[in-house]
Amino acid sequence: MAEATENRKEENTEYKEEMSANAGAKKLLEMAKGRLAKFYSPKSAAASLLTVSLHEVAAAAAAPPPPPETWGAYKKQTEEAGGILNMIQMMISDVEKEITESKTEEENAQGEYETLIADSGEKRRMDSKSLSDKESAKADLEKALQQMAKEEKTTKFEVMATAETLKDLHLECDWLLNNFEARKEARIGEIDALKKAKAVLSGA
Repeated sequence: MAEATENRKEENTEYKEEMSANAGAKKLLEMAKGRLAKFYSPKSAAASLLTVSLHEVAAAAAAPPPPPETWGAYKKQTEEAGGILNMIQMMISDVEKEITESKTEEENAQGEYETLIADSGEKRRMDSKSLSDKESAKADLEKALQQMAKEEKTTKFEVMATAETLKDLHLECDWLLNNFEARKEARIGEIDALKKAKAVLSGA
């Protein structure tokens, strides 16, 4: 966005300079066309002829020697006047066309720039929202991870306690299995002794 803004400023500066130059050129061409139109107008031509006649009268009064032969006095040609004025008008039209094209290009460039800025702003908003969502999800995952770590620690203690209990039970079972026959015989002996004691108590 910063680069696009800088480019747009440079393009706008160039556009203003070009428009100023074209406006100045158009003004000069119109001024030149106006002066040439006055010079070649019939009224102006009559004034020029009157000036030439006055010079001829003054020259006759002074009676100078006749001038050498030349190509003749300058005469304004209407066709030449039309050609020059048309050429200047064509130049003016070219400048006006260039001004119109420059305006169109400037409007298009400005429109594209505004669209780019709007799209970039929308993208930035979406990226910001996405980043916010991801940060929230990350926070939730970190919280869940901490909870799982705590639960894992508790579970490990429970597993260790259970393993210890199983160990004790296993030892106890091993002892019972190893001493089963001895205990059986002892139990039988105890039963016999109880029977004898009962018989004695009964007077047998």
